[in-house]
Amino acid sequence: MTQGHPTGTSAGSERTPAFGVPRQRSAQPLAEPPAADGTTGATAAKKPGRDRYLDLLRTIALVRVVVYHLFGWAWLTVLFPSMGVMFALAGSLMARSLKRPALGVIRGRIRRLLPPLWVFGAVVLTLMFAGGWNVLDDPDHGGALGVVELLNYIVPLGAPPFPWSVGSKSGVLENTWAVQAAGVLWYLRAYLWFVLASPLLLWAFRKAPWVTLFAPLALTAVVGTGLVSIPGETGNAVTDFVMYGSCWVLGFAHQDGLLARVPRYLAVSCSALVMAFGLWWASGHLGPDGWDLNDIPMAQAAWSFGFVVILLLYSPSWQELPRGLARWDRLVTLSNNRAVTIYLWHNLLIMATVPIIDLAYGLPFMENPSATAALDSTYMVWMLLLVWPLIGVMILATGWIEDIAAKRKPRLWPDGRKSKARRAK
Repeated sequence: MTQGHPTGTSAGSERTPAFGVPRQRSAQPLAEPPAADGTTGATAAKKPGRDRYLDLLRTIALVRVVVYHLFGWAWLTVLFPSMGVMFALAGSLMARSLKRPALGVIRGRIRRLLPPLWVFGAVVLTLMFAGGWNVLDDPDHGGALGVVELLNYIVPLGAPPFPWSVGSKSGVLENTWAVQAAGVLWYLRAYLWFVLASPLLLWAFRKAPWVTLFAPLALTAVVGTGLVSIPGETGNAVTDFVMYGSCWVLGFAHQDGLLARVPRYLAVSCSALVMAFGLWWASGHLGPDGWDLNDIPMAQAAWSFGFVVILLLYSPSWQELPRGLARWDRLVTLSNNRAVTIYLWHNLLIMATVPIIDLAYGLPFMENPSATAALDSTYMVWMLLLVWPLIGVMILATGWIEDIAAKRKPRLWPDGRKSKARRAK
């Protein structure tokens, strides 16, 4: 994805694996429904209510995803490996849910994921077709196979088709907007694979916890380093699965209390070594964006693994956010209740900021060269400021679909304010 700039090109920068398109460098298992309660890293003891520490992590991951896709800063993948963190949170929630019959749990997870995807897919496909794309004539997805691949907009087991160029460069959105919009869907595929595999993974974890925990790292060393190459989208999907597999299983370890049984000094020391290995590996395998770990599967897997271990080891059990963070309580609640909506739409909304900001160049005072130069120099800042209200509008417009998918009463702005008011009474 090219950086957004005053001429109207789209914002953000992504890497290339999944779906053969630039891929999210950052994401909760954003498709994972918000936690109903949480566990502490130290004791894994269940307490009623939500674990606000885990909610906070999810919010940080979402914000980091948006900022990363806007600015494309490679160092953000090191500062906070959002995808690894969020896969771990989803794994923990999945392990807790699998105390119930597995088929019902899987059906519930899929039900919560698909309706928001269907709305997103309907909008995106309508725009693609309106822009002149014909899947039957697409050189990459043509014929009957391309039509079959459209089913991935309904159930994301594989790679959804999309045009690399649609519309014109002088259009409202640049002609590569479809690549950026569909780029987020790699995560839904990986999440769905993990959900379907979780009963078997959890069984294996409880039979051989350490083998199951480290096996994905070992497999990443095989398929994520080029030692064994799996061609096409199958290779992309397998690499995604093993790269974040240990983080998902770490969620099991957190939920079952395995991490609590490891001496903290030993767990932190070993995690630091694994993270150091990840950075060392990255230093010798830098991609086109330098230290962007999303271009380097082995480094991403190792760094995310160690990072997540430390986060979960020091996981406090917050029924409420502490005083210094309390001001963000409503934002944390809202982002957790609308995580799928934010994740699905944020890339398209980043691109939508460009034609909106470009309208400012037509204002009368913009004839002054200094005014034009000022807007040019602050363009990305304006994009950052504008994308959040656009996300808010999308939450109002489509976020309630997450409630329907979860069999809850639809809510326009579920930031917890009414719930707190009722408790205060």
